[in-house]
Amino acid sequence: SLLRPATSEVVKQDFIEYCCEVYQMDHEGFHGYAHWMRVLHNGRLLAKAEGANIKVVELFCLLHDTQRQNKNIDPKHGYRAAQFAKTIKGVWFDADEKERELLEEALAYHSDGYKEGDITAQVCWDADRLDLGRVGIKPIPSRLCTHTAKSAHVLAAAYQRSVTVYAIT
Repeated sequence: SLLRPATSEVVKQDFIEYCCEVYQMDHEGFHGYAHWMRVLHNGRLLAKAEGANIKVVELFCLLHDTQRQNKNIDPKHGYRAAQFAKTIKGVWFDADEKERELLEEALAYHSDGYKEGDITAQVCWDADRLDLGRVGIKPIPSRLCTHTAKSAHVLAAAYQRSVTVYAIT
């Protein structure tokens, strides 16, 4: 299945729980667990289509908002997430030098509107941007990086996920 590849090095229950514990805001808000899981869905889809580094993408999806201190404007949260990733590398995940650099770049700049970068960083940024419907913003192709994210069917499906509230019973 798209959401649970059997071979993920990253997406493991204990690591997800750790990320959830580190997050200091309300998980029911715009930037919590449900958002991370939609970004993960988007990221896996885009990584496969674009040939991005799946480990970096999955790490990004789980870490990108963990250091938020404000639900609205928090321009330094990406930088803090990149710094946080440095402190848990080798403890919660392994990454080579290139993967570490890509992850730190993707995290540090994910909310700055950048479009230029390595395909892995672009996939990370698009995975997050495709979930903007949750805050009342419909993603537009000119603000996305990858061909896959800009495609009408991917945009439509991601937008629908981003505005749908799932009842957990």
